[in-house]
Amino acid sequence: MVTIDLSGKVALVTGGSGELGRVMVRTLAAAGADVAIHYHRNETTARQLVTELEALGRRAVAVQADVTVQADVERMRDTVVAALGAPSIIVNNAVIQYKWVHILDQDPADYESQFRSCVMHNVLMAKAFVPAMKAAGWGRVIAINTECAMQCHPSQSAYIAGKRGLDGICRVLAKEIGSHGITVNQVAPGYTVSENRPEEVRGDGYLQTVALKRWGHDQDIANAVLFLASDLASYITGAYIPVCGGNVMPTI
Repeated sequence: MVTIDLSGKVALVTGGSGELGRVMVRTLAAAGADVAIHYHRNETTARQLVTELEALGRRAVAVQADVTVQADVERMRDTVVAALGAPSIIVNNAVIQYKWVHILDQDPADYESQFRSCVMHNVLMAKAFVPAMKAAGWGRVIAINTECAMQCHPSQSAYIAGKRGLDGICRVLAKEIGSHGITVNQVAPGYTVSENRPEEVRGDGYLQTVALKRWGHDQDIANAVLFLASDLASYITGAYIPVCGGNVMPTI
């Protein structure tokens, strides 16, 4: 039987107190990892997760930071290292939400916000955490992208611009640090049902274009993250992996 065992690994999930983040945290911990749970404002949920993970026998810490600010990311690194040791798995999941409107109506500040949330978030996390991975000769960088980056639907321009920038950063980083035993990959969710995001919220015929004809769930996303964090994915890097039931399909 093939199993995923992350015992002895330390993982950090940004946006770990969010809808998808909390399931990623629980899934990594269930596989044996100790987990640092980043939050921006939702301290209550982050600390509840720490208690939950400690009850499983895992070490955990909640840490606050603005992932678009270098000093905050470096402070987060220092806090996590002091509490758990240097993370060898980072999941860059946090994102700033904004109002989706057409380009002519979009506030230019939204584009700058998405650049910092998607691109600089990943740059700053790499600068803070990859050096320790290089020293250890093993690491996993996992960024959360979106199916929207391939769809280019109206009103999504700021979000897509940020996520496409994220894609470029990840692909270059994969080539720059691969020789150190570090993989860099992206998970791209579609519309995902979660604890506070039911199927009924999306009633626009979305499932008509989904090949599997069912809703994706938060656990589906977390499972992809777990796989990429494991040695089963040791020869996969630079990948953009949609987890959207076939709603988008990258082609060759």
